[in-house]
Amino acid sequence: MSDAPAQDILAQDTTITARDGRALAATVFAPAAAPRGVVLINSATAVPRKIYRGFATYLAEQGFAAMSYDYRGIGGSRPETLKGFAARMRDWASLDVAGAIDHLRGVWPQLPLAVVGHSFGGQAVGLVPNNGEISRALFVAAQAGHWRLIHSPERYRVYLMMRVLGSSLARTLGYVPGRLGIGEDVPSGVFLEWTDWVMRKRYFFDDPSLEALANFARYRGALRAVCLTDDPWATAPAIDLLCSGFTGTRVERIDVTPREVGAEKIGHFGFFRPEHRATLWRDAAAWLSR
Repeated sequence: MSDAPAQDILAQDTTITARDGRALAATVFAPAAAPRGVVLINSATAVPRKIYRGFATYLAEQGFAAMSYDYRGIGGSRPETLKGFAARMRDWASLDVAGAIDHLRGVWPQLPLAVVGHSFGGQAVGLVPNNGEISRALFVAAQAGHWRLIHSPERYRVYLMMRVLGSSLARTLGYVPGRLGIGEDVPSGVFLEWTDWVMRKRYFFDDPSLEALANFARYRGALRAVCLTDDPWATAPAIDLLCSGFTGTRVERIDVTPREVGAEKIGHFGFFRPEHRATLWRDAAAWLSR
């Protein structure tokens, strides 16, 4: 597969509808010719869709229609104020991700639908009720993130940030400021549920209130999990813990070191940097094309 632009690309900002009717900001990237497949890009926690623009454009150059979008409370889907804005992390999956899948199925009902899930975006594939629509799922740094599975000393910074500082700010301000080191500002309900899961030994698998866990076993598509070996958050044990929930399919874990792709570091976010166009992006597009 060539990493050179294959054709003209159409990029269009739009609005899609979550399953509860909430409007979500999205961008669709499509080749000028009829696409050969559809790729939904699920964002990481507190990460706006603009971060994935280069990667989505690359996928469109390779003949896919790709869509990125913002979960409620993030980026273009943020309300005027986050104070008092009711949202949980589980809502991102069951309402927002599920709605994005519904949207793409409505536009391109006959084409194979793949998902690229970054961090939480991979977790969401197991939680959504309509994951049976997905033929292939590529996880990038997607993990079940119990804090003790994070590399030291980062695990202690995360514990302090989430359990002490972040939780206090969530209850005081009604949201958690992104300047705490988490990305964008996050709704308080999202942050508090995320913290609760991070403190559980098996992450959300230990949350008895999360009925959506039953959807993990219903996923039957192909699944590849990319482990970036210098990522302190999505460590191999944390990735394996997430993948253990997908009992209905065979999981392929691929470990990538920075050196083998000619990089000094990749980390939790580096996969989506344009310098990886001829390596990580090309390999991703080739796998999605199978």
